[in-house]
Amino acid sequence: MMAPLQATGVAAPLQATGLVLSLGGRRVVDGVSLALAAGQWTALVGPNGAGKSSLLSLLAGLRPADAGQVQLAGRALVGWTARERAQRLAWLSQQGEAEGEIAVADVVRLGRLPHQGLFGAPSAADEAVVQAAMAETECQGFAGRRLNALSGGERQRVLLARALAVAAPVLLLDEPTTHLDAPHQRALVRSLARRAREGVAVAAVLHDLNLALAADRLLVLDRGRLVADGAPADAAVQRCLVEVFDHAFTIEALGATATGGPRRWVAVPAL
Repeated sequence: MMAPLQATGVAAPLQATGLVLSLGGRRVVDGVSLALAAGQWTALVGPNGAGKSSLLSLLAGLRPADAGQVQLAGRALVGWTARERAQRLAWLSQQGEAEGEIAVADVVRLGRLPHQGLFGAPSAADEAVVQAAMAETECQGFAGRRLNALSGGERQRVLLARALAVAAPVLLLDEPTTHLDAPHQRALVRSLARRAREGVAVAAVLHDLNLALAADRLLVLDRGRLVADGAPADAAVQRCLVEVFDHAFTIEALGATATGGPRRWVAVPAL
């Protein structure tokens, strides 16, 4: 079921209209329109080559679209200065830069640069945000270590902390669970849900469908097109999700959670 763009007087934190992108002679994003709502965690899913990462890079302003427009807080994304955009939109790439001799805590502090300015001094409030982000991603135990001395999962947690430290109203994450073990994947999902409850518009590309099914909203992409948009419990969204993955799984309900919350959905391989 396709969700309409917001029609209220309040602009969506991030909105895209008619996005088109071609790479290597192939249209990898094909006329996608969407709005990311404040207070909502959205998972972008689809088979390999569906255009998920390409779409996210357009939303983040990392590459220009061949057609269409992205708006940040009701204004064209290209109309914001780099610093203004970085204050309002935090980004984690699929293959984040995580090498070198820089200490973990200093990497996370880079998330505050859009607010401080290049030559500004960090405030106590900035440092509190940095420490909170490291606590959220469990980085405090190796805050003084160098990036090149960390495992892949530890580096990923540091990069997540840097993105969280921006404290932006829009958070875009491309495969944030890369290298994370099961406990830290769970912690990430809980973190995304918590950020959304605090009013952040969160969007994450995920390959793990069971994690994606825990989101508030699914965007299903196939061959560059947005083919379904709705809640994980929406039967039409579930049917579309199964179809684009060639019926490789079924989606089953687990029932109510232990705390009495709504039932959860899982993807069960069709072996």
